[in-house]
Amino acid sequence: MKKGTHSVGVGRQYSGTAGRIENSQIGVFASYASRWGHALIERRLYLPKAWAEDPARRAKASVPEDIAFATKPAMATEMVAKLLNEGMPCAFVLADVVYGSDTRFRRMLEARGQAYVLAVRSNHTLRFLEEWQLVQTDPTTMIAELPSEAWQPLSAGEGAKGQRLSDWARVPLNHTADKGFSRWLLARRSLRDPEKLAYYFVHARSDTTLAEMAAAAGLRWTIEECFLRAKDDLGLDHCEARSWHGWHRHMSLVMAAAAFLARLSAEQRRASFNKPNRTSPNTVTAATS
Repeated sequence: MKKGTHSVGVGRQYSGTAGRIENSQIGVFASYASRWGHALIERRLYLPKAWAEDPARRAKASVPEDIAFATKPAMATEMVAKLLNEGMPCAFVLADVVYGSDTRFRRMLEARGQAYVLAVRSNHTLRFLEEWQLVQTDPTTMIAELPSEAWQPLSAGEGAKGQRLSDWARVPLNHTADKGFSRWLLARRSLRDPEKLAYYFVHARSDTTLAEMAAAAGLRWTIEECFLRAKDDLGLDHCEARSWHGWHRHMSLVMAAAAFLARLSAEQRRASFNKPNRTSPNTVTAATS
């Protein structure tokens, strides 16, 4: 949260961390997760339209001339594409509904044969042809039509209190995919509260199992832990700089320190455990904070 109007990019906007609209700066971040650990690997400051179109404020905060207004999904699309272009190994790309609902983000990943598990809103409009008729529906309706035997109790990974079990189900989507790939609508249902559901778009190899999708979706929490550790232990959110370069330098220093600690932790895990965890794939996750 930020007070005042002078810190670069600050304004009244929705903050995922706070869960409400408040005066804040918003960053788009990417993290990397593997069986050995996870860390933030990229960051970019979101510049609201009011800032992008105000030459005086831009000049005062030293915003580079080539920085134009871009939506958060557009920023994530460019960011993740750059990471993949640099050769980063990635089994799945994960992201929340802000990015999962964006067609361009999904198409960029599909065009390069990159598997993903992206959260999507329950009322996201789905259109496809069925017996030469255009059908319009949404994730809630499609999943509600599934028989009870379509659901399987599966683990989304190990948490502080043991295996994180939920019911999982999937429906193939009647959309064209490249050879060897398929698309699905994936759903997670709470064992304690069957009315609590979450939905995902999945693009993956056609032989990908439901258990593998659940394991990938379960790694979405790792970026939240990256934020928590970086803020509580290293001051990620204690940025006093008002300029564009100052914000990015602060984030870079904190992320470098967090990556160093993550590497130490990973080396300790490698020394202690000699068996690979095949249910925990390498993932890149996009999120805002």
